[in-house]
Amino acid sequence: MSTAADAASTVVALPCQRDLFELPDDLAYLNCAFMAPQLRGVTEAGVAAVRRKAAPWTLKPADFFDDLEVARDLVARLVGGDADGVAVVPSASYGLSLAAANLPIPPGRTVVVLAEQYPSNVYPWRDAVARGGGRLVSVARPADGDWTAAVLAAIDDATAVVAVPNCHWTDGGLLDLGRVGHAARARGAALVVDATQSLGALPFDVRTVQPDFLVAAGYKWLLGPYSLGFCWVAPHRRDGRPLEFHWAGRAGSEDFARLVEYTDALRPGARRYDVGEASNFVLLPMALAALRRLLDWGVAAVAATIAPLCDAVAAGATAAGAVVAPAALRAPHIVGLRLPGGPPPDLASRLADANVVVSLRGDAVRVSPHVYNTAADVERFLAVLRAAL
Repeated sequence: MSTAADAASTVVALPCQRDLFELPDDLAYLNCAFMAPQLRGVTEAGVAAVRRKAAPWTLKPADFFDDLEVARDLVARLVGGDADGVAVVPSASYGLSLAAANLPIPPGRTVVVLAEQYPSNVYPWRDAVARGGGRLVSVARPADGDWTAAVLAAIDDATAVVAVPNCHWTDGGLLDLGRVGHAARARGAALVVDATQSLGALPFDVRTVQPDFLVAAGYKWLLGPYSLGFCWVAPHRRDGRPLEFHWAGRAGSEDFARLVEYTDALRPGARRYDVGEASNFVLLPMALAALRRLLDWGVAAVAATIAPLCDAVAAGATAAGAVVAPAALRAPHIVGLRLPGGPPPDLASRLADANVVVSLRGDAVRVSPHVYNTAADVERFLAVLRAAL
C-alpha cells in the first residue's frame, strides 16, 4: 500500500492556508491531532445553520435526508468507497461499538489491538471478549518502531478481529494497513480501522485496505465539528444490527405521513447504522463545508504540505537530542519526540509562554502541524525545545 510519504513526493504542496482558519496571528498551533482549529467557512456554515434551525417551519421532510446523502457522497470520495457504505455517527466510540456489536467473538478467539491504543478502540473490544469468552491481545510497542511487523506477528488462527489505527495516536507510529488487512483476511479475521488520527491527512483507499469497518471522528483531521463523525462499512457487513432503533433508520421513513405504519425493514446500505438524529441541522452543514474544502485541496496535497513540516520537526528535535522514529515508520503528519529523561517539567510552561501549542501524550511530545503552519512555527517550537533541554 502506498503511503502519504509516497504521495508527498509526487504531489505539489499547498501554499500556506492560514487565512482560511480561525487562528490568532501570534499563535504557533501545532496540535491538529488534539483538535483542528475551525475553518472560517465551517464557522460561516454553522452560523447560517443555527439561523435556519431558528425557523423550523421552513424545514421539509427532505431536509432530514438530503444533507445526509451529500455527506455520504463526500466521505465516499474521501475513502475511495461507495456512498451506500457510509453511516453518520456522533463519535469514533459509537462507530467502534457498532463494529464490536456486529463482529461476534466466539470463545477462545482473540481481538488484536495496540498497546496504549486510544481507549475508544479498546473498551468496546474488552466488553465484546468478556461477553463472548474471547481474549484481548495487546501488541507491545516494538523496540524497533515497526508496528506493522509486530501486528502481523500477532495475527494467527485464533484471531477474530484486528482493531487498529492507521497510526498510533501518541506519536504517529505508522501501520501498513494494506499488509495488515491481507493478513487478517488470510486468517478469516475482520479488520476494524480507527482512522480518527489520519483520515483527511493520510490518503486512504478502502479498495486497497478492505476494512470491515472504518471509523473516524470528524473534529481532528477532517476539520469538522465536535460530535459528528463517519463510519464506512464493507458491503458484506451492511445487513447487521444497528445500535439504535429509530424512525429514520426504517424503510419508507421519508414519508412522514406513514411513520406509524411500523415496519421491520431497514433503510438500504449502511444507513441503518446512522445515529438517531443524524440529520443534525447545525453540525452536518459544518461537516459538509469541511469535507468540501478537504476534497478541494486533495488529501494527497494536504499530506505533501504537512510532511516537510514534520520532517523539519524531526530533524531539529533529533539534533537537540530527542529520539524520533525513522520517517518510514511514522506517519508524515504526526511526530512523536521522546526526550532523554522524559519531558522537562517546565516544558509546558515554556511552550505556553512562547504561544506554541503541542501535546504531551504518554512519554512523547506530539507535534502535529497542518496546512495553516509554516517553517517559522516549527522553528518557534524547536527554539523552546532546545532551550528546555
